[in-house]
Amino acid sequence: LIEKMADVSLKEAVLIIGVVAACYWNSLFCGFVFDDVSAILDNKDLHPSTPLKNLFQNDFWGTPMSEERSHKSYRPLTVLTFRLNYFFSELNAVSYHFLNLVFHVIVCLVFLKVCKLFLDNRSSVVASLLFAVHPIHTEAVTGVVGRAELLSSIFFLAAFLSYTKSKGPDNTIVWTPIAVTVFLVAVATLCKEQGITVVGICCVYEVFIAQGYTLPALLDTAVQILRGKGNIPFSMLQTLLKLIVLMFSTLLLVVVRVQVIQSQLPVFTRFDNPAAVSPSPARQLTFNYLLPVNAWLLLNPSELCCDWTMGTIPLVESLLDVRNIATLTFFCFLGSLMVFSLRYPGDSSKTVLMALCLIVLPFIPASNLFFPVGFVVAERVLYVPSMGFCILVAHGWKKLSNKSVLRKISWVCLAAVLFTHALKTLHRNWDWESEYTLFMSALKVNKNNAKLWNNVGHALENEKNFERALQFFIQATQVQPDDIGAHMNVGRTYKNLNKTKEAEESYMIAKSLMPQIIPGKKYAARVAPNHLNVYINLANLIRANESRLEEADQLYRQAISMRPDFKQAYISRGELLLKMNKPLKAKEAYLRALELDRTNADLWYNLAIVYIELKDPTEALKNFNRALELNPTHKLALFNSALLMQESGDARLRPEAKQRLLHYVKEEPQDSNGYFNLGMLAMDDKKDMEAEAWMKKAIRLQPNFRSALFNLALLYSQTGKELMALPVLEDLLRYYPDHTKGLILKGDILMNQKKDIVGAKMCFEKILELDPNNVQGKHNLCVVYFEERDLIKAEKCLVETLALAPHEEYIQRHLNIVRSKIASLGAVEQSSLPSGGIAATEAKKNSFQNLKEAKSEKTTTQSTSDNKKEHSKNKTPTEKSNVGKETPKKSTKEIKDIEKKRVAALKRLEEIERILNGE
Repeated sequence: LIEKMADVSLKEAVLIIGVVAACYWNSLFCGFVFDDVSAILDNKDLHPSTPLKNLFQNDFWGTPMSEERSHKSYRPLTVLTFRLNYFFSELNAVSYHFLNLVFHVIVCLVFLKVCKLFLDNRSSVVASLLFAVHPIHTEAVTGVVGRAELLSSIFFLAAFLSYTKSKGPDNTIVWTPIAVTVFLVAVATLCKEQGITVVGICCVYEVFIAQGYTLPALLDTAVQILRGKGNIPFSMLQTLLKLIVLMFSTLLLVVVRVQVIQSQLPVFTRFDNPAAVSPSPARQLTFNYLLPVNAWLLLNPSELCCDWTMGTIPLVESLLDVRNIATLTFFCFLGSLMVFSLRYPGDSSKTVLMALCLIVLPFIPASNLFFPVGFVVAERVLYVPSMGFCILVAHGWKKLSNKSVLRKISWVCLAAVLFTHALKTLHRNWDWESEYTLFMSALKVNKNNAKLWNNVGHALENEKNFERALQFFIQATQVQPDDIGAHMNVGRTYKNLNKTKEAEESYMIAKSLMPQIIPGKKYAARVAPNHLNVYINLANLIRANESRLEEADQLYRQAISMRPDFKQAYISRGELLLKMNKPLKAKEAYLRALELDRTNADLWYNLAIVYIELKDPTEALKNFNRALELNPTHKLALFNSALLMQESGDARLRPEAKQRLLHYVKEEPQDSNGYFNLGMLAMDDKKDMEAEAWMKKAIRLQPNFRSALFNLALLYSQTGKELMALPVLEDLLRYYPDHTKGLILKGDILMNQKKDIVGAKMCFEKILELDPNNVQGKHNLCVVYFEERDLIKAEKCLVETLALAPHEEYIQRHLNIVRSKIASLGAVEQSSLPSGGIAATEAKKNSFQNLKEAKSEKTTTQSTSDNKKEHSKNKTPTEKSNVGKETPKKSTKEIKDIEKKRVAALKRLEEIERILNGE
């Protein structure tokens, strides 16, 4: 490339770079908008964890080419540059915009080199400057996804420059440049499909420029040969050989491209390109009218719009439509230029011919001539055609400036055009700053496009401004009453505003607009796959009502019947079946979804949750591990697999559980649950100081964290720091006055450590207010009565307690002791039961081990069908549902420890009883 630009002077290069920088510096302050969201933010192919081979198996948006919802846009080399951006700066938009700007500079410089083949030096610089500042390029340069145009153009122009070197001395063929050309064409095509059209430009160049033929001369030669009056000239045979090589390589590329898309065209709806599904003659008239519309955008780029779909350009349905005059004028002008360039020899006609080739041939893939495209007009596809336009303008300016009368005015006009175009480009860049600014600028140009109203609504929705978003979504339904997506947006916004009735009505309207199932006809061919999400959204809404779960299930099944490969329907149905307590059927749904997509980490995660419901922790852990293999940063899989390991009681799994929780808190540093469970692991490992630190961190993040407060207090109590536990228990009971275990622990500490019988009594009485049948609280209150030396009340209390738990031997034994004391009251002075006896030993038996709380949340992946953008891919939010246990399972060693403490407590009781009986 450097060699090919060798005769571009340093002064010219500095001028071009300076002009581009002056026009596009503010693009560095823009974010990711419109299609950037799908191609960058939602595209997993950018992540280093995704295998590189996926780039060559998926489309531009990260969707497998084999899937019907794929757009079939195959641009792996462009995605590779996005991945490089991500590698160095992740999702820092500045680096992406800067690289686009650099690529635009390179295109301008290579284009300058191409211009010098057909124009003089001054006119070439003019053409390059016009190209550098033209406002039509803002979508390709400032929009990050426009990089496909930039990269393809670089290799497009490089391939053409290489081909111009294929003619040797005496008209011989130099094969090396041709081989390089074929390679560069392939590279350009892997950046964007239109790269292949450079082959057509090379063919025209070979025939009319390199060989110097004109159309009349070719026709005359052909007639002579057909009449047998002459032989084919040797130079023409050489030309034919070169053309055959070019055409054969092109055919090979086309075959490979068709194989890549698996002979399937993408599915577009009438909203994307209304003319494509219109009957004749409206289809032909409209497609022809779009040509002068595109030409006008090049000529007068004053009103630019990021989205020209839907009702932006009304259909031309009649020959009497006045717009047909524009079509006729355009074809007359184009035809006259073609006649001039093909009929007459000379440098001027050659320049015009190559300019026309650059305008027409690269535009053919977007012209709907051979296959429908997913847009009406797209400014970015005019990036290469504008090169031919700039050459035509520069050539015309050269003709004018050579006339002395018009020289000054031609320079003034050129300066005015360059200045106004540069200002327009600079101003237009700010429109791409955010989605809101972009779509609001588009609405100023076109108010008949429902998609624009929807996308402004999406931008407001992302800012949680649901009330304003709803206004734009409703306006979209008024502009396009049969737009299913708009009604879905209205329904989702009503749902966000907690207006479920209105949301359901909107979803029902959208559902009524869906085409009915026609037996034997492929459903997906008649509707956008995203529109099927109306069934998912409606089902997700009504399943909040427990009495309508079956109705929701029917909607999921209806979506599946329409598209058996509708993965999201299986996912959402699996969630519902779990909610309906049908884990086996949920398992079937997830397994079916996994048949469609085995690389979806969320699916493996959800299947793990199903196995937990099926009481199969081994399989659950296997599926968690599978999810983490696919996505090592899957937060929920990290968290819940760690909990599963912790609850298994297997000490060998604790180090891995700790590592996963540490990874989780690195990903979610503000989630107190991660630190709390690290504390629980440390408690299991008897690492008291570490456990204390984790619990305190959890409480700092969430001061009212119930389980963290209690377990920290319990930790202090177990490690002889009972007085430090009291302030923690005070905080716990301030937030949760009815926390029974907290009241028991506080009462125990007050009675045994502080000797505060009154305070302890209040705690135990509060427990009985909350739960009159709480045996532990009742028994401890009996001990308080004994400490107060009210033996009669203690006896009555123990009798009542024994009635609640007749099989508890220790209660009967304590009752016998109290009765024995009453009987011997006359002979022996009352002695108190040591508080370390009944209260401490039994409370610790029942409290210290069994009071230990653990809060674990296991969650299932929620449906992704509430699409927020018509152009965007689906995201995966999560819906939390508590399925954890309050008390973690104990290991064998822990059970033995508990048993030892129980035996020690019983021995202590026996000692107390002997002392009491002896007295």
